[in-house]
Amino acid sequence: LFVDLDDFKLINDSLGHAVGDALLKEVAARIRRTLREEDMAARLGGDEFVILLCELGDDPEHAAEAGREVAEKLRGVLAEPYEVEGRRLHTSPSIGIALFPLGNEGASDLLKQADIAMYRAKEQGRNAVHFYLPSMEMDADERLTLENDLRRALDEGGQLELHYQPQLESGGQLLGAEALVRWRHPQRGMLGPGEFLPVAEASGLLGELGEWVLGEACAALSRWEAQGLTGFPLAVNISPIQLQQECFVERVEETLRRSGAEPTRLELEITEEMLLREQEKSIAKMNALRRYGVRFAIDDFGTGYSSLAYLRRLPAGTLKIDRTFVSDVHVNANDAAIVETIIAMGRHMGMQVLAEGVENAEQLAFLSERGCEVFQGYYFSRPLAEAAFVEYARERV
Repeated sequence: LFVDLDDFKLINDSLGHAVGDALLKEVAARIRRTLREEDMAARLGGDEFVILLCELGDDPEHAAEAGREVAEKLRGVLAEPYEVEGRRLHTSPSIGIALFPLGNEGASDLLKQADIAMYRAKEQGRNAVHFYLPSMEMDADERLTLENDLRRALDEGGQLELHYQPQLESGGQLLGAEALVRWRHPQRGMLGPGEFLPVAEASGLLGELGEWVLGEACAALSRWEAQGLTGFPLAVNISPIQLQQECFVERVEETLRRSGAEPTRLELEITEEMLLREQEKSIAKMNALRRYGVRFAIDDFGTGYSSLAYLRRLPAGTLKIDRTFVSDVHVNANDAAIVETIIAMGRHMGMQVLAEGVENAEQLAFLSERGCEVFQGYYFSRPLAEAAFVEYARERV
């Protein structure tokens, strides 16, 4: 079993190595308490642990089932909250499993196979267990190539670009836009974020990519202001790694100063889940930037751990209804009820409500009739390259 802790780097970077080390010791203690005496466990390095389950019998199917039972038990144990140095921390494991022997593998082959299976568990949402299959090796090589290409794109520049998806009121007036990153890969062509953001996250490049997006978005705002295109904000997604940085406020302010963009035109989108860690510090950072003029939106609202207790304390002006609720809102009673509740709650709290993923007139009519104010989706426009967006915006501001 190859065990990797989800989000450990975020905890280690934001709270310090002493807290990270204490968390690792607690993880190791939980692993020891869960395994049998004949099993072996070792910390391979960082937040990676390797476990060898012995004496599971000669039947591969029986061994596999036994391995899965142990892995699932470990997953539950390691996902329980941790109390470390007076802090309540949350992490979960992604676990890859490889069986031995299946062929002529050596120890290094076995580790590689379990490691590949672990990455597949991460790709499928983390906090998961996955067995190794030979077909995964090709996927792993592909992922490594893509990771190296992304590092080169960030270092050398010229391949990444922002596209902008308009946000409008029902009559078609432009009220804002969201910046979405695209990668013009030299060999693969144009790649959407879903094709490379998981690689960026797994390889620790998400923070660096987020910094590039923020800088480019502020530069675009400055260019538009010089062209007289004003009056609407530009939304930028912020990653958990960025928000948890101690110098996050200073970095955002410096990016705005360097670009010359107006702070009131920048809207930072954060998710509910991001606020579960270091909630007080996150709110303090948001308040500091709000005083500077920066706006905030709660993205994917309703998909995380919605809590009115913290929502009422956030300096956010916009709630974004996730596209998963919008897609069937006019035919699914449960989605309709959720959307109606979010709209009513947002309006009572004085927040603007924006629906993502609006793709047809039926969805728009349902949302409009219930008081939703702003819409984003293919019904109005796909994300546009900058020149096309500027032309689009001039006709609708």
